[in-house]
Amino acid sequence: MNKSLLVLLTIIFLSTLSVKAQNQIRVMILDGETNKYHRWDVTTPIIKKILDEPNKFKVEVVTAPSQDGDFSKFKPMFSEYQVVVLNYDVPTERWPETLKKSFEEYMSKGGGLVIIHGANNSFPEWKEFNKMIGIGGWRDRTEKSGPYWYYKDSKLVADPKQGSAGSHGNRIPFQMKIVNPNHPITKGLPAVWMHHNDELYAQLRGPGENMDVLVTAYSDKNNKGTGYDEPQIMALTYGKGRIFHSTPGHDAVGMSSVDYVVLLQRGTEWAATGKVTQKVPADFPTANTVSYRADIAAMVPAPEAKAGN
Repeated sequence: MNKSLLVLLTIIFLSTLSVKAQNQIRVMILDGETNKYHRWDVTTPIIKKILDEPNKFKVEVVTAPSQDGDFSKFKPMFSEYQVVVLNYDVPTERWPETLKKSFEEYMSKGGGLVIIHGANNSFPEWKEFNKMIGIGGWRDRTEKSGPYWYYKDSKLVADPKQGSAGSHGNRIPFQMKIVNPNHPITKGLPAVWMHHNDELYAQLRGPGENMDVLVTAYSDKNNKGTGYDEPQIMALTYGKGRIFHSTPGHDAVGMSSVDYVVLLQRGTEWAATGKVTQKVPADFPTANTVSYRADIAAMVPAPEAKAGN
């Protein structure tokens, strides 16, 4: 091969890489702290692996200071990313007002947000954050945080009764059921499928503003449940921003379920762009059969947490 042709091919190759990088969705995974039951140091690599696979996202991890860290210098450039994936569970007081206002502005102007499992425990007193996520659990949330949302007789109920927020039974497989098949995230998915061993969040409370419940799961009383169909996957808006809220994903096992992988990829794309271009894979679980990724399930350290929210 002559030198001129080699140079030309190199230029074409580098140009292709540049165009590809420009077309990728810019994603920030924000982590750094969770409660003792949620290993962000374990689940962040799983989330990154899942988002790296479609070759559609350019993923960077931003780790916040720990509990005793200095937040005065923690100033993430949210505007440089199309979507923030929150793998983070902290009380309100961790973030100074300037940081919270920066994030509110990012979202209201059209930013994207993905809420994963225990991230909806965060910031119980931050009013605008709770508007973004719609519903959340634990951390002293009560009826003052908003009504308890669930499905009864195929209708979404906002129950204002008194009580705490957040519960789940043992980690077992459970059916997920689509209630909005026309949303870009759920379009083309089967009406019902089995999700691998995971925590089924229930009794979540919040303002529920601009919240579109996409998927529910029945919280069985035989497994410390409520007897209601509980919201599991939600799509929300905040100003011009979009939020994908996924309550499954307690650990590597739950995240290994093929439906979790697919929904995280599709939900992240939607939160960033408002569209979903990714196809439903052939190995998506059925109404009676679990489908999971052994490579993801193996990404778990010993000892693994046995319980928690």
